[in-house]
Amino acid sequence: MRLPAVLLAALALLSFAVAAPEGAAAQIVSRTGAPAAAADVAPGPRKADNIEAELVPLSSWAAPGSTVVVAVRQKIAPGWHTYWRNPGDSGGPTTLDWTLPEGVKAGAITWPLPERQRLLSLINYGYSGEVYLPVTIEVPASARPGASLPLIADALFLVCSDQMCVPVPMQLRLDLPVREGTPPLDAKHGAAVQAVLEAAPRPAGIDAAISLSHGILTLSATGGPLAGAKIGRAHFFPFEGGIIDHAADQTGQRGANGLTLSLAQGGEIRATGLKGPISGVLATDIGAWEITANPGPALAGASGQGALSGEADGGKASSALDAAAIVQAALFALIGGLILNLMPCVFPILAMKAASLAATAHQAREARRDGLLFGLGVLVTFLILAGLLLALRAGGEAVGWGFQLQSPAVIAGLSLLMLAVGLNLSGVFQIGAGLQGAGSGRLSRLSGGAGAFFTGVLAVVVAAPCTAPFMAAALGAALLMPWPAALLVFLMLGLGLALPYVAISFSPGLLRRFPRPGPWMDRLKGLLAFPMYGAALWLAWVFSRQTGADGLGLLLIAGLTAALGLWLFGLTQTERAHGRKGLIAGLAAIVVLIATLGLAVLAGGSPVVDSASSEGRALSAQPWSAEAVEAAQAQGRPVLVNFTADWCVTCKINERAALSSPRVAEALEQANAVYLVGDWTRRDDAITYELERRGRSGVPLYLMYPAGGGEPRILPQLLTEGVVLDSLKSAR
Repeated sequence: MRLPAVLLAALALLSFAVAAPEGAAAQIVSRTGAPAAAADVAPGPRKADNIEAELVPLSSWAAPGSTVVVAVRQKIAPGWHTYWRNPGDSGGPTTLDWTLPEGVKAGAITWPLPERQRLLSLINYGYSGEVYLPVTIEVPASARPGASLPLIADALFLVCSDQMCVPVPMQLRLDLPVREGTPPLDAKHGAAVQAVLEAAPRPAGIDAAISLSHGILTLSATGGPLAGAKIGRAHFFPFEGGIIDHAADQTGQRGANGLTLSLAQGGEIRATGLKGPISGVLATDIGAWEITANPGPALAGASGQGALSGEADGGKASSALDAAAIVQAALFALIGGLILNLMPCVFPILAMKAASLAATAHQAREARRDGLLFGLGVLVTFLILAGLLLALRAGGEAVGWGFQLQSPAVIAGLSLLMLAVGLNLSGVFQIGAGLQGAGSGRLSRLSGGAGAFFTGVLAVVVAAPCTAPFMAAALGAALLMPWPAALLVFLMLGLGLALPYVAISFSPGLLRRFPRPGPWMDRLKGLLAFPMYGAALWLAWVFSRQTGADGLGLLLIAGLTAALGLWLFGLTQTERAHGRKGLIAGLAAIVVLIATLGLAVLAGGSPVVDSASSEGRALSAQPWSAEAVEAAQAQGRPVLVNFTADWCVTCKINERAALSSPRVAEALEQANAVYLVGDWTRRDDAITYELERRGRSGVPLYLMYPAGGGEPRILPQLLTEGVVLDSLKSAR
């Protein structure tokens, strides 16, 4: 949300609070005895710029001594919305202040299931289009047939768009006839009100329990209509604000007798803990019901039969997630992808791209082909990675950008792959170049279209440890969007990464500036192999942080045998180029490479070890947890939180450049600040949820909590010593 929109919303909410009648938070205020001015209120709809509202009946008349239903009908202008009883991250519910004849009583609003209205990182609960809010009216037995009951409601609507909020007060009136007998449905609105009443969530004999652990609320529900039901999607809407983080994903499992949902805790729970029952609406794809979850362990039969596939939100898409939000996220992703080319983790791939450009610089057709196939490799791999990430999240996994690097097996495989690429560039063996030139000593690069495509694939794989500026906001928003929009954002990120290389390959003027092929290319390739060796060593270090010395030993042996096997493979290629079979070297290469595969599997399966949070760090740190933040703020101390990972190159650069100086250590001590580290090297669902709560999909993330309490300041992704010192000064 842009700053002017935030200010407008704040002013509107302030005026809403001032204009709301006393007792508005209770949603219904009833007065009996019509005032003298009531006769001046005419029945019928009232109109404002962004909403039309009126009181409408369920039935054609009211019988003496009966209970009838009237509804506030809202016709909301396109692009605007109103709110549910719990508005979510912002907004305010519709309130009604009734003025009724003697003996007539109004009940509470029967709230229809709300929509989830997304605006970037905010989630609100409310309504768009046409909505009916039914209210029960008790008619006394003394009501005289032939008369009519003037029902007057002073309604206050908070009507918002993605730019601003406007409080709209209206005085609504309905003159309801009194007659004997059972009334039929109102011809105009009766069927619509009846449909809302039938679909509105109600209690249904569902048992529910809730527990809190590491910032995650686990809600289990069994029995009633859930027993034996084939539920695919579910979502929990609490009646009160501050219970859950509305913007965080709700993942879950289904069981034989019900379901389980994992919910990120809200600010109220974070401040006070889980003190009592939690009430709300459990919405699923087979129905929605009111439940009350009592604190306690998970109920039997609520899990174990697979993951829920997504959220149930009344079947309507959010009206606030408009094209502008998607375009903004896509633009940020494109810029982030362009900047990603300058990040350290992509330097080894720049070496391969430079070698490719040099080889085809004076062959325009081949250069264009390689450029397009490199771009295709980048985009296809981003799509596969994004699809896997979104599928895992839909299946209940708490994962974010770079999730694959939390697996020791993936790190081991990447380290050996980087070693193999380096050996290829050093001329130890060839792939795809043919053997015609080997006899003359020409060892080619990974050539042709397949080589260009593979380079694009590898570029995405090794780019995961880096998060460039603009990427965090884009990917954080993407993981909260519907999957088509999320895939678009990932594609734009891939386009940004591939665009410079593709553009150069289609620029004859730039290509002509490259020197013509010659012996210098072999020397360049040999030089460019060393960034790949460096990447292999760095990944081996990350692997050691995940598995310890034993796992690292297995990986180093696997690296040695891989080098031997590839040398034997290259020897076989040379033998064949000179007309010899090279059978012995070929068989030996196969045996050694099979042994390498076995060693790599053993290394990847090494048990994960825990490392001290402050080990190897410049500042003395404590492990991050929501409870640690709360405890420090309760003591009046500022808190600096560093969400990092050993495989995150950007994180390591920031720690060396901005978090290792004596000045920062001294400033932390003078401010009596607490330094907490959230280590995401290995999977940690609590950290994943905290990242999502701050609109991020990966690390790094730096938070500075003020000493006096309150929400943190998010520091830039690229830290400097001055930024840290200034934020500490402000936090004091």
